Amino acid sequence: MQKTPNQKWADQIAQHRKRCQNIMELSKSIRYVGLINEYGRTLTGIFRPGLGVLLSNEPARNEFFLVSTMFVMRNKTSSAIGKMDSGVLRHDKVTIIIFQRKEGIYYISVNKTVTPDAINKIITKIKKII
Repeated sequence: MQKTPNQKWADQIAQHRKRCQNIMELSKSIRYVGLINEYGRTLTGIFRPGLGVLLSNEPARNEFFLVSTMFVMRNKTSSAIGKMDSGVLRHDKVTIIIFQRKEGIYYISVNKTVTPDAINKIITKIKKII
């Protein structure tokens, strides 16, 4: 029996969610893992239980739109400077790790207390999953 488009979409989202769960399991320092599309819409996302959420719905949508816009615009320069492997954004309260892949943009927030060496190890492990 052939799957409907809705069933195929649900299967893809389930695969993306599983990848996000696998990323979350890499470190207790990971607070959030999500996959957003090129328009900044969340395809799937997972919060670490027991931690407070830093962004409410509207600021989170704005953040994801900003990140997705940045990556879409960067694609236009990638032929000149090369494809972006990953991005790290350091904030006062968290560090954000971003990867662009064909399925979307992985957005991972990590506790601010994590050292740069530990961030690099997390990045290496994430690349093996995605």
